[in-house]
Amino acid sequence: MKWIGERISFEDSSKMVTVVIIPESNVLINVLMGAWLGMWYCVGFVVIWSLFNFELTEQESIFIYVFLVFWLYYAFRISKSYLWRLFGKELIKINEEAFYLKKSFMTYGKSAPYYFGNIRDFRFEIPEVRSLQSAWEASPWISGGERFSFEYFGKIKRFGRKLNQKDSQLLFNLLSNKIKKFRKK
Repeated sequence: MKWIGERISFEDSSKMVTVVIIPESNVLINVLMGAWLGMWYCVGFVVIWSLFNFELTEQESIFIYVFLVFWLYYAFRISKSYLWRLFGKELIKINEEAFYLKKSFMTYGKSAPYYFGNIRDFRFEIPEVRSLQSAWEASPWISGGERFSFEYFGKIKRFGRKLNQKDSQLLFNLLSNKIKKFRKK
């Protein structure tokens, strides 16, 4: 197994290339994010408990229901990002048949084949260093920030979460060369 940077490993053989991209790993951020998430769940459970145990006016009940909708939305989004940081990875496999992409939590996830003849406009894009997009994607709460994209039957497919410029360039070169190689066969 060979490494491109700290987060990308690949295994190359004559019939297949397998690439694994793991999320950023920062113990302090993971602990702080876990503590914040635990606090968020406590707040939600206290609000739900108070909804059923206190006599509230109609306005207060409406306010709590609206709050719970927002609470549930953020609980879902942050839980998803947190679990991705702990257990997620992106798997890419290229063989003579297709380009396979799988975003997985532990072992769960679906591998989708993308056939070479239908892949258009394969590229990578890094946001400007001092841009709003760069600041937004640097946040640990955001699990997006995919650097690579291609068009497949009119839909844009993305992968390569939060990769830096150097790693993106090296991975782009590797994937482009392997796609060209397997496309010719």
